[in-house]
Amino acid sequence: MLSVVEILVFVALLGLTVYGFSRPLVMRYRLVRLGRNENRFDSRWRRIVDPVTSFFFLRCSVKKERIATGLIHFFILYGSLTFDMVSITHILEGFKANFIPFGHGLTGHIWSLWVDIFAVMVLLAVLYFVIRRYIFRPDSYTYTTLDSAYIYLFLTTVTATFLLYEGGLIALHPGHARWSFAGTAVADWTRVILTTTPAMELNVRIHWWLHIVNVFLFVAYVPHSKYIHMITGPINIAFRNRNPVNSVKPLDIESEEAEVFGVEKLTDFTWKDLLDGFACMDCGRCQDYCPAYRTEKALSPKNIIIHMRETLLAQGQEHFLKPDNGFKPLMAGTYSGSEIWSCTTCGACVQVCPVKNEQFPKIVQLRQSQVLMEGTFPTELKRVFKGLETNANPWGVGAATRMDWARDLDIPRFADHPDVEYLLFLGCAASFDDRAQRVSRALIRFLKSAGVSFGILGEKESCCGETARRLGEEAVGQTLIQTNIELFNELGVKKILTACPHGYNTFKNEYPKFGARYEVLHHSQLIQSLFQQHRIRVDAGASMRVAVHDSCYLGRANNLYEPPRDALRGVPGIRLVEPAETREHSFCCGGGGGMFWLEEEGRRINAERWKQLVDLKPDAVATACPFCLRMLEDASKDAGQDGIAVRDIVEFLVSVPAPAGTAD
Repeated sequence: MLSVVEILVFVALLGLTVYGFSRPLVMRYRLVRLGRNENRFDSRWRRIVDPVTSFFFLRCSVKKERIATGLIHFFILYGSLTFDMVSITHILEGFKANFIPFGHGLTGHIWSLWVDIFAVMVLLAVLYFVIRRYIFRPDSYTYTTLDSAYIYLFLTTVTATFLLYEGGLIALHPGHARWSFAGTAVADWTRVILTTTPAMELNVRIHWWLHIVNVFLFVAYVPHSKYIHMITGPINIAFRNRNPVNSVKPLDIESEEAEVFGVEKLTDFTWKDLLDGFACMDCGRCQDYCPAYRTEKALSPKNIIIHMRETLLAQGQEHFLKPDNGFKPLMAGTYSGSEIWSCTTCGACVQVCPVKNEQFPKIVQLRQSQVLMEGTFPTELKRVFKGLETNANPWGVGAATRMDWARDLDIPRFADHPDVEYLLFLGCAASFDDRAQRVSRALIRFLKSAGVSFGILGEKESCCGETARRLGEEAVGQTLIQTNIELFNELGVKKILTACPHGYNTFKNEYPKFGARYEVLHHSQLIQSLFQQHRIRVDAGASMRVAVHDSCYLGRANNLYEPPRDALRGVPGIRLVEPAETREHSFCCGGGGGMFWLEEEGRRINAERWKQLVDLKPDAVATACPFCLRMLEDASKDAGQDGIAVRDIVEFLVSVPAPAGTAD
């Protein structure tokens, strides 16, 4: 079909396309390699399986956050894969006259039908996204509008020129139709306009070239666009963080070679952190579920990634041209203090990201450099840091008064009873917050009545280190951790029971990184287990409609959704109701990430969550976290709705549990 001149032009265009496609990819690879080394090569089998299944089954996009959009992406993906094959056969058709992909048999007929179906679906998908982005304009879609326009245009022109070529070819050679319904319709239209064979042959040649040129332009544009996630997304999923969502990586505080602690400039991030920028789909799911963004704060987890990418492209390419030019501090223009000190570390952004980007860990690393290197942080934290350093608690209350609230209780001390099964780690909230103290009293009464073997540390208990580490004060956090580990080892602690999800997450997922492993139970797990073993029973109480609030550090961080619910289901008369945002999509209470200690900008997160809960018209709200309890109770008072009780799950066990062996 092609003349010698056309073949030469084709080869030249192909070479330019390969160059245009590969050059920006190589540049982005070099930029990613500027990051620090990090080992992401464990669990190799999972790192192969996850990206393959995510890519081909669209586990990354077909999620319940956006079901319709995810399904539409199915047509875009398989339309793209189909047209990749079409482009290959299209080229062969140009070099070999009367070439018919897959022949005239059943395979060829199915192929022609498949191609036309996805050609139509791609055009419909583009129409859907154009209407959604440019007419409905959801907030999460307003960033890359021009880039999206180019992509939609290319998808349309590549598909349209193929259909025009296919229709022209069928008009010229009817035997090429097979089961091609769209091509046949275009052929009928073509025969009306073009009535001579030479005209039809010229039409086929023109549209062959138009399709090739559009395909090559699209291919060359992909690495410059957000569509690059088709390549980098699966790679990013392969190297995803396989640790629990809300764990913080330790810094080597003792290192004499370290020039910076935390992240000050781009090259302080790891290569995987930088890869996140090029894997980002700009879909805005993280922003949609971010409690800080949704309550009018400066933080957008999407912009944490996008602004990192933009800065990397600008400063990185300048660095390659002028190696003496160093990278600028990120807090000097890329990010603001209002952004990084608005994060509750709830993990919702990481949970919903289709390509498994890690937004909030980057914020924690930025906090670390601000606190440890610059001494820059909100003034409210001065008292918190001082309290942690001098009294081992963020309240700053004297450590000797830690157990004043429980002087009338006969609580066994672990040091005096080393044979007890559990160390009950009460935590700072339970020791210094009057509302959490009431929960602790209820829990202790419950444990005693249920015959659970436990002991406490008493005045020797120190903060678990969670608050300090998420606020960036890694040095104090690690000191607290080491202090606890030494004490636990001295006492021979094997099992830890706690009513605080933050402590639970820290002991279970972060202490092992410091060489200490324990069997850790949240009190909801213990209560669930006691009910399942029929070791306790609770007398029937009044019928009650109870709204369930999931703690971020119990749910998203550790996938513990059923234990609190099972504990409540064990109480006769309770009927559970769920807010729209529940379980893995539970809306944060606003107290995590140290935000419990900071003044909020914009609307209050706890007030937003309280609205969701009271919309269910509950008699009470149940939670399993002392910080959630305080935040929601404060929200109820601010809203003048404190008639709706906010309780920890153990407080719903209104009757004293029967001793072991007396259950029905």
